[in-house]
Amino acid sequence: MRHRVKGRKLKRTASHRKATLIALATSLLKHKKITTTVAKAKELRGFVEPLITKAKTDSVASRRYVSDKIKDREVVKDLFGDIITKVGERKGGYTRVVLRGQRKGDGAELAIIELVDFSGIVKPKTPKKTKGEVEKPVEGAEEVKAVEAKEEKAVKKASAKAKKELTPKPKKEKVTVKKQKTVAPKTSTPQKKGGS
Repeated sequence: MRHRVKGRKLKRTASHRKATLIALATSLLKHKKITTTVAKAKELRGFVEPLITKAKTDSVASRRYVSDKIKDREVVKDLFGDIITKVGERKGGYTRVVLRGQRKGDGAELAIIELVDFSGIVKPKTPKKTKGEVEKPVEGAEEVKAVEAKEEKAVKKASAKAKKELTPKPKKEKVTVKKQKTVAPKTSTPQKKGGS
């Protein structure tokens, strides 16, 4: 009988399960929204929500308790600062699990777990810079001069590259030299006496 046995084993040992939940919790608090399997999401909900409740009382003891579970200092600082101010007077239910369907590879049921108060405020990804783009100048005369110098270098490199591409390269003729093989004369090996 499995009376009063709670929690999922997630096909892991106790230490591996604990490490998995710590990693998932850190990712959730850092990115505010993650995609994982349904079982992990539901198990993570029971791991993260008590940490958020504990973080509501900003004391040395609660910071140490949370830091014991979450190893990333920046995430702990964000939890006690930004996340707790957003949560406010909410008495629980800080996370939401939304089913997403099945994963293509193995058919596992996927879910999105997110912090409820951050559901519409997910940080947008910064667009990748192309080769021609240069950062916008920051305030201050020295920074502006440094950025202008970078722009000039980039323009010079681009013009030098264009010149190289436009000038035809002289074709090198391939010279093939055949080597004569030196063949050693064959020597016959002596046969055994009294052969059959």
